Amino acid sequence: MSLDLFAEQDLQQPARVERIGDQAYVLRGFALPALTQLLAALDGVLRQSPLRQMQTPGGFTMSARLSSCGDLGWASDRDGYRYSPVDPLSAQPWPALPAAFLTLARTAAEAAGFNGFVPDACLINSYAPGAKMSLHQDKNERSFTAPIVSISLGLPATFQFGGFQRSAPTQRISLFHGDIVVWGGVDRLRYHGVLPIKPGHHSLLGEQRINITLRQAG
Repeated sequence: MSLDLFAEQDLQQPARVERIGDQAYVLRGFALPALTQLLAALDGVLRQSPLRQMQTPGGFTMSARLSSCGDLGWASDRDGYRYSPVDPLSAQPWPALPAAFLTLARTAAEAAGFNGFVPDACLINSYAPGAKMSLHQDKNERSFTAPIVSISLGLPATFQFGGFQRSAPTQRISLFHGDIVVWGGVDRLRYHGVLPIKPGHHSLLGEQRINITLRQAG
C-alpha cells in the first residue's frame, strides 16, 4: 500500500483515544476535522518565520528544521536551549499563535483531562526522511503543571515515549497524519523522541512530517 493511499484512508478513520501512560494519551485522527484551517494557519506562520536548522549547544546541527509562533519561541545554539520572544533569524517577534492552533490544542488537552490549557509557545518541526529527534525531556519551561500537546501531520513517525531517565525502556508508538499526543501531570517529564523518518510521500505535505507542539513556557 502506498503512503498516498494510506494518507487518504487516514482521513476516513474515526478519532479514538489510546492511553500510553497514567496521564498520557494518543488521540487518533483528532486533528483531521480541523485540517483545512490548521494547514492554512501553518502556511501563514511559516511565511513569516521560515523553517531553519538550528545547532545544539554541543555544536551539532539538528536534522529537523524548526520554527515557532506564540509569545515565546524556542531556540538552540552554542549558548544553550531557551525560549525567547524574538525570532533570532529576523530579530522580530515570533508570529502570533493562530486561532486554529489554539482552539485545537485546548480541545485536545480537555479530551485528555487537562482543562484550562492556554499555550504561549508553539514549536514547529519539519522532518525530512532520515531526520530524527533524540530522546529528551521538555524542561526549559518555567512550570511543568501544564501538558504538552503535540500534533502530527504528513509522513508517519515512530514516537518514543520513555521514563524519567534517558536509559529507561521506551514505548514505540506509530503516529499518523492527524494524530495528537497529549502528556502531562505525572508523565510531564518523561523522555521522548522520534526515530528517523522513513522515505515516503504524503498526499498533502509531500516528503516530510510536520510536528506542531504547544506548551506553556512562560
